[in-house]
Amino acid sequence: MKHILITTLALALGAASAAAQDVQSRIIRFGYGLNEDSNQGRAVRHFAEQVATLSNGKLKVRGFGAAALGSDVQMQGALIGGAQEMMVGSTATLVGTVKEFAVWDIPFLFANEKEADPVLDGPVGQKLLDSLQAQGLVGLVYWENGFRNLTNSRHKIEKAEDLKGIKLRVMQNPVFLDTFNAAGANAVPMPFSELFTALETGAVDGQENPVTTILSSKFYEVQKHLTISNHVYSPWVVLMSKSWWDKLSDDEKKILQEAAVASRTFEREDTRAGSVKALEELKAAGMEVSTMPNEEIAKLREIAAPITAKVVENVGQPLWNDVQAELSKIRAAK
Repeated sequence: MKHILITTLALALGAASAAAQDVQSRIIRFGYGLNEDSNQGRAVRHFAEQVATLSNGKLKVRGFGAAALGSDVQMQGALIGGAQEMMVGSTATLVGTVKEFAVWDIPFLFANEKEADPVLDGPVGQKLLDSLQAQGLVGLVYWENGFRNLTNSRHKIEKAEDLKGIKLRVMQNPVFLDTFNAAGANAVPMPFSELFTALETGAVDGQENPVTTILSSKFYEVQKHLTISNHVYSPWVVLMSKSWWDKLSDDEKKILQEAAVASRTFEREDTRAGSVKALEELKAAGMEVSTMPNEEIAKLREIAAPITAKVVENVGQPLWNDVQAELSKIRAAK
């Protein structure tokens, strides 16, 4: 009986605490580019569940996948204009809004995820998120897209020179354009929402994305060759409209921040487990998989060196020094 009374009291206190929150009933439209059955889709659903639990059902998140609300660039504009509440998209498409985000696009910046996580979640990553507010956006957390790899329909890419002449779709981002053009490819900027059709019709020969995206987007249906190059670690960023965020109470903001951190943990674990599984499934689907040797990676790194220097000049030497200092600490602790 005593246990029942304690449990009842705890539930009553929890309900009272939830009722005491300054939380209104709100609908939150959360747009993303990949399909609903992707790692993005699963993480958006996890976020929605966390928000519903923490708000006692008052805050409802509705996910819109497969670029239903537009490309990353279009959704960013909608958030800035207050026409949409939330999205998750590539940090690479934010470069046109805050140029310093280009630091994450530098080829071969991170050796593995254990280097990426503490840098993104630490003071350097947070400083960049904070800089978005002046542009009408609120950055909550980074999710993982993953290390980017190459696919194409023409031939195996096992050497740096194999990129020559390949019409390669890249994100609408100058670092990606300059890097692949320098390697001899014909880099074509294009929204992700148009990519499958472009591959299917031969408008482009190939593209570069993490293996989880290659699988969930079914690129194996129109691409024969996959090259594990791990040329860029690609983060996603969860964004909110600042004009909408500013209307929220402190309790509502806290709920969304807590749910975002929980979704970050879920999404990274899901993506990393999914990457291993995705590679096996892509092989089973008939893709020919090659791994670019270290000496060829070194060639690409050398080709990319002038682009890296250009990015550092653009984002500022102090930011680059901060990133390198964080990486040095992480590597020294191994």
